[in-house]
Amino acid sequence: MAIYVVSDIHGEYDMLLDLLEKIKLKPSDTLYVLGDVLDRGPNPVKTLRKLKEMPNVVCMAGNHELMALECLGFLMKEITEENIQKLDPEMLDGYLLWIDHNGGKTTLDEFMTLGRDEQKQLMEYIKDFLVYEELTVEGNDYLLVHAGLGRYDPGKAMEDYSLRDLVWERAEYDRQYFPDRYVVTGHTPTQFIEGNPNPGYIYRKNNHIAVDCGAYIPGGRLAAICLDTGEEYYSCSNKR
Repeated sequence: MAIYVVSDIHGEYDMLLDLLEKIKLKPSDTLYVLGDVLDRGPNPVKTLRKLKEMPNVVCMAGNHELMALECLGFLMKEITEENIQKLDPEMLDGYLLWIDHNGGKTTLDEFMTLGRDEQKQLMEYIKDFLVYEELTVEGNDYLLVHAGLGRYDPGKAMEDYSLRDLVWERAEYDRQYFPDRYVVTGHTPTQFIEGNPNPGYIYRKNNHIAVDCGAYIPGGRLAAICLDTGEEYYSCSNKR
């Protein structure tokens, strides 16, 4: 009954299969996915469908899921004069930001090949993603969240953090949030953590565990950690 954590798969379906093979995930194990299943890589919707079929996977929301939900939700609406009038500049800017700057085109292309019923099912599946999770494993306390704790305050309750604080604002890896709890995050590839001596590998410092190893970056890969043992697992590298 082991607990594993992975993040930022970004449509790298083959890397996910490779990582699952290395983990040898059992039905009694649980795999937490800390968001950003979608966008950038070649098969984001195929990856999402795979995770949806796995009863022992718990998905959490990342900023890419939020962007996709907003844009796909609008695109699925019936084309009416009223809906066209609702297409304001802010909505258009959000769509362009998702497509042009955040790799949303791969998600959109795959999503539009699905039937309407499955599109709706996948949208509902994403809406049920958790925002954060608190766990105790082998006597250690963990907070699982996609990005970090924006506007951090040591006396602040988790329910007082906004959605943006949790899925957009990057963790401050040079700062220890809690002396008695580990914060496990994705969102920031470890290649981009300042002062990291081992970019592209899981980063552990100041009670942070950063597991985004840049699967979509050339030379990057997908990583997972077992919270029960601390053992790390890595997929094959991105050859693109």
